[in-house]
Amino acid sequence: MKIADEDAVLIKNLYLSKSWGVRKLLNEFLDKGWKLGSSVYLLKKIRKTGTLNRQPGSGRPRSARTDENIETVDDLVLSQEDKPKTHRSTRQISRETGIHRSSVHRIIHCDLQLKCLKRRRAQQLSEANRVARLTHCKQLLKRYDDSAVDFIWFTDEKVFTVEPPFTSQNDRVYMPVGTKKRFMQPSRLLRTRSMFSKSVMVSVAAQQSRPESRRLQVLGRHAATGV
Repeated sequence: MKIADEDAVLIKNLYLSKSWGVRKLLNEFLDKGWKLGSSVYLLKKIRKTGTLNRQPGSGRPRSARTDENIETVDDLVLSQEDKPKTHRSTRQISRETGIHRSSVHRIIHCDLQLKCLKRRRAQQLSEANRVARLTHCKQLLKRYDDSAVDFIWFTDEKVFTVEPPFTSQNDRVYMPVGTKKRFMQPSRLLRTRSMFSKSVMVSVAAQQSRPESRRLQVLGRHAATGV
């Protein structure tokens, strides 16, 4: 059992100030639950080094997170400038390089200081779509002036169903080994759904305020990029 950091500081102070040994510490602090082996190891470390900090070069040397492996993972996890969308996932990197998947994960987050982001779905725009969006935004800028902004409302609707979504990957049923599937109760094995689930439609309307009237111009500038 590892001794907590605050308890280790207490043991160090009592040993240096009062020269308490292992037996004295264990008898005085029975409620702490310190183990004899952990206490002996801690006092031995204090006598040898005079500190609780880890000494440089101690412990088992790295065998997976080496400079060579870090450079290899760096080349695979990020797409090259001349080859977009050529990056590999952690599973693919582990399979190609032979580095354990957990080590690849530590290299990415601890050594390379990279953050994982999820891709979001978006409509693919053709060149004709971009030109049409830019044209429509320019028409809106010509049609409405600043005095008419306070009378513009944007509305949208969304249907919310009572029945939750179903993911077969996360919905599992366990049964004893040796039991056949046909002996399982159908109510436990089947996931049923109704044809017309109860739902509610929510409608939201937002008014464009006068200080934000220039957002139409921003929309027009970004229309060509599809944002």
